[in-house]
Amino acid sequence: MSVPMVDLRPMLAATEPAWRAHLARLFDRMHFILGEQVEAFERELAAAFGAKFAVGVGSGTAAIELGLRAIGLGGTGAEVIVPALTSPFTALAVLAAGCRPRFDDVDPDHLLLADPPVNKKTRAVIPVHLYGQPCVTPSGTPSVQDGCQAHGVLLPFRSPVAYSFYPTKNLPCLGDGGAVLTDSAAIARRLRLLRDGGRINDQVSRVAAINSRLDEMQACYLRAFLPKLAGWNAARVRLAGLYDEALADCPAVRPVARRAGSVCHLYVVRSKRRDRLREHLAKQGIATGIHYPVPLHLMPAFRDCGGKRGDFPVAEKACREVLSLPLYPYMPEKAVAEVADRIRSFR
Repeated sequence: MSVPMVDLRPMLAATEPAWRAHLARLFDRMHFILGEQVEAFERELAAAFGAKFAVGVGSGTAAIELGLRAIGLGGTGAEVIVPALTSPFTALAVLAAGCRPRFDDVDPDHLLLADPPVNKKTRAVIPVHLYGQPCVTPSGTPSVQDGCQAHGVLLPFRSPVAYSFYPTKNLPCLGDGGAVLTDSAAIARRLRLLRDGGRINDQVSRVAAINSRLDEMQACYLRAFLPKLAGWNAARVRLAGLYDEALADCPAVRPVARRAGSVCHLYVVRSKRRDRLREHLAKQGIATGIHYPVPLHLMPAFRDCGGKRGDFPVAEKACREVLSLPLYPYMPEKAVAEVADRIRSFR
């Protein structure tokens, strides 16, 4: 039985009337940049997630970058703490904002940033809600939260939260897309300025800014998908529970612990023979992923940030062991059983 990591086709089929209607309206109006579809999605997203404002941008990476710029850190060279285990795009966004990442280790159970060592040089922290789990947001230090894997998690919006709508996310679009959610009217205004070249409905750049706007066509799909998100997340949680049962006491793997409130963006296990297990599953037609294979402090892109092998042993060990199993809302229960059976047959 072939099992993909993600399948968007049933999601598209379940929402087809809505996205077709939105696309028809878009082509009727012929307003393709920052038009009514993005405006409507921003309102709907903020209401659904419990924030006062949502600002659509071009990607999750841009959302983090613009969040840092919006809180006044753009171009300052400020030190920003980032977990050593996350997507490289989290730290690349820090660099793009003109800041400097400082990496820290994660906790051994949930693989989340636990208690970052804030000092007088630290200007901000980026808590990453990894794998769909809520990460504790530090108090007393400015932050931009990376919620790119945590659509639907109950989060505080007193600090900006960056989201990605990459096609594999809990709330996906059919390309790149992102948003920043906040309860601050001032930060929302700043974000709208920064995403559109520093302009305000004219051709005058008032501040140094970038061009990163959520596409109207992607907003058509996102508006159709958003009402389904709660149900899709519930399906993910249910399927993750089936994995838990099927893999209980399995000697080949150990599932990564999940915090209460997780929306199960990924189902991640750990294996001391991860690469051989992945090859074994691939031969059976089962797709897997690795999130992530190299800790950030050991990536060439961040060699100037001062990290070296051995600095963050928890993250380094996790990167040698983690394996993401197939998980998506319309995944058949028999596919979960198939994946688990194939893991149990690994020797």
